[in-house]
Amino acid sequence: MSAMQSRAARLETILGQAFSPILLRIEDDSARHAGHAGAQPGGETHYNVMLVSESFLGMDRVARSRAVHAVLEGEFSTGMHALALTLRTPEEAAAFLDREKSSG
Repeated sequence: MSAMQSRAARLETILGQAFSPILLRIEDDSARHAGHAGAQPGGETHYNVMLVSESFLGMDRVARSRAVHAVLEGEFSTGMHALALTLRTPEEAAAFLDREKSSG
């Protein structure tokens, strides 16, 4: 993977290969954390990730988070500071969307 590639693009590649997601959304949230711990002038330190994958079937929330952190270890060692993770199975994502529709 190229260092010239944005971190978000690298995250997309790594997570895509590891989890074959049905849905993957990556948002660079670094600007909102300027001046906070781990923030760097160039950004690319804080991310929100929404990942829906069959890979999470049978895994609890902690196991899912650990799996994502394990595949992104290299990114943490090169300046990524924080991830806000939403990790769901397809069934959980569908149930969430159904609840959103019925409450809206």
